[in-house]
Amino acid sequence: MEPQEDEENEEAMSERIVVIGGGAAGMSAAAKARRVNPGAEITVYEKSGYVSYGACGFPYFIKGDIPRVEALIVRTPEEFARQNIRVFVHHEVLAVDPDARTVRVRALKHGRTFTQPWDRLILAAGGRPSRPPIPGLDLAGVFTLRVPEDALAIKRWLVEERPVHGVIVGGGYIGVEMAEALTAHGVHTTLVEMLPQLLPTFDADMAAHVLDTLTRHGVDVRLEHRVEAFEGRHGRVRAVVAGGRAFPADVVIFSVGVRPSVELAQQAGLRLGPTGAVAVDDHQRTSHPAIWAAGDVAEVHHVVTDKPAYIPLGTTANKQGRVAGTNAAGGEATFKGVMGTAALVVFDLEVARTGLSEREALAHGLQAQSVTITSSAGAHYMPDHPPLHVKLVFEQGTKRLLGAQMVGRTGVAKRVDVVAAALHAGWTTTELAALDLSYHPAVAPVWDPVLVAANVASR
Repeated sequence: MEPQEDEENEEAMSERIVVIGGGAAGMSAAAKARRVNPGAEITVYEKSGYVSYGACGFPYFIKGDIPRVEALIVRTPEEFARQNIRVFVHHEVLAVDPDARTVRVRALKHGRTFTQPWDRLILAAGGRPSRPPIPGLDLAGVFTLRVPEDALAIKRWLVEERPVHGVIVGGGYIGVEMAEALTAHGVHTTLVEMLPQLLPTFDADMAAHVLDTLTRHGVDVRLEHRVEAFEGRHGRVRAVVAGGRAFPADVVIFSVGVRPSVELAQQAGLRLGPTGAVAVDDHQRTSHPAIWAAGDVAEVHHVVTDKPAYIPLGTTANKQGRVAGTNAAGGEATFKGVMGTAALVVFDLEVARTGLSEREALAHGLQAQSVTITSSAGAHYMPDHPPLHVKLVFEQGTKRLLGAQMVGRTGVAKRVDVVAAALHAGWTTTELAALDLSYHPAVAPVWDPVLVAANVASR
């Protein structure tokens, strides 16, 4: 049942919370607001047909590891309704009036527009894939990956069209994961990246391990290749022109980054921060006292640099959403910030990072240096003790930890979490080296790789 027109909504309960966006941040905010304020009227508007989904699982659904996209849905609108949270999918918020405290909404299925009043507003509009003005970007067979409908469309194209050649544009997290997904469908895959390395949030020496893995699994990686055009025939993509060469393509995954969807925020007069995302305080409050923002639309405080940053990750969105929902519902919560801790799996390789890369630290004006060690994930005498590469970044003189990157076949993600905890505590390499970490021949040597790297850095 849709919201009624203005005059009927005036009879609604006094505390009306409207959430724009049904992704991780929006639904975390709505759920938390309900727990904090059982009597509030909570309404969520989502432009797509899904809410509360695990977007990080899309490549695995497309690959075939997950048989149905519904497995990625955490909770449906019907389940939220049982918690007395009204969720409207296929509803696009067209405008926010902060003075009148209303939103203008269009029901996309039949085109009707209506106005919904609010007392507190949570902006969780998310981000959108970057789409630079490249000729042919709208050809059939060229996809971005952001919402479940995108994942369904890519999977359908792979199954029904059975493409032979695929091109992935962009060597970030989604790009390298989608290389595995396309390869699993028997697609001859080329990955083009305009930078001289993959994974730009990593340092080049660590990203080189990912390049080796992709190449070993048959992916043709072309670095320093800027896309110039998409060529098509009969409205369908047939080639990607990059670096002066045409690469055949029956399917293209275009993944060159995410931008915050700040149009509603700008129209409402909310302040944007230096990153271009919505500026928020540690309560997720925007420059308007009754509007909060969370997730990929908002900036985040970086713990290491003590500066605003834009880090569009699902973990961040969930945490910011909980804080925004708590405060919008009348509670009290703060968000202390993040460090961009992230992990991914590329074929048989685990890759993770936290804090600042060496390049990022130097760009922030820090007197940074680093050590890189290669150890093993288990005792040397075990039948399988794959190498594990650890890079620690720290401040000269003080030895303050600034970041870490790790690459290996196993045991990577949880080891990087050890460094993430140390970063939150403001530790030095010496303090990290003193940790009492677990030992078992099958999973960790006596001197864990984290401790080896910390000891080398401390010297």
